Amino acid sequence: MEIRVHKENGFEYVEEGEGEVLLLLHGLFGALSNWQHVLDKFADRYKVVIPLMPIFTMPLMKLGVKGLSDFIYSFVQYKGYDKVTLLGNSLGGHVGLVFATTHQDKVKAMMLTGSSGLYENAFGGSYPKRGDREYIRKKVEVTFYDPATTTEELVDEVLAITSDRNMVLRILTMAKSAIRHNMRKEIPSIKVPVCLIWGKQDIVTPPHVAEEFSQLLPDNELHWIDKCGHAAMMERPHEFNEILDRFLTRVLPTK
Repeated sequence: MEIRVHKENGFEYVEEGEGEVLLLLHGLFGALSNWQHVLDKFADRYKVVIPLMPIFTMPLMKLGVKGLSDFIYSFVQYKGYDKVTLLGNSLGGHVGLVFATTHQDKVKAMMLTGSSGLYENAFGGSYPKRGDREYIRKKVEVTFYDPATTTEELVDEVLAITSDRNMVLRILTMAKSAIRHNMRKEIPSIKVPVCLIWGKQDIVTPPHVAEEFSQLLPDNELHWIDKCGHAAMMERPHEFNEILDRFLTRVLPTK
């Protein structure tokens, strides 16, 4: 399915399908296209919505996980969604967790994959050098178990970001906010059903992070995907969608 981006009232987003709202949140270096396989799989049964988070455009003073959560709340209010099911990868999962603790009345269920909020080893422990394409390629490859998953398009996207001083400043600000905003104390207050889907070889948010999430969340199920890194919905889309499908069928029964 072609990704069609709507632009209105300061929001940029994808919205396809009808039914229960699946709100998909991308990561720090993520893009709307990261959720392509989920969009293709579920838009015939649900309303699949992917907002572009304004990491590079919102006022710097507001930039942080709470600021992004506030932005998502404004978007949900603008669209008039009653309740949503949040799906978050990496930083997107973290933003979803903040949203769920603040506006739990707006959340039906959640899915987290490679989520930050407890721990994150961003870019394998070091920040990418500006303008060094091969260095950036190796750092992007850290996201995946199979380096072949790293496309030239992904490398180009990260290279463009890390070559812009303003964008680099925003990435650093966002990363520091995520590290400071540890959610260990708040997570047990999330009572909605949560599906954790984790790559066994994720080195950005390693398996012990998923296990800790599972210990803290009152109502959750934890699933592992082997030979998979930090972005399971991109690297292992078939297995990812099968697990997600079973979860959604259980928590969002269709009429």
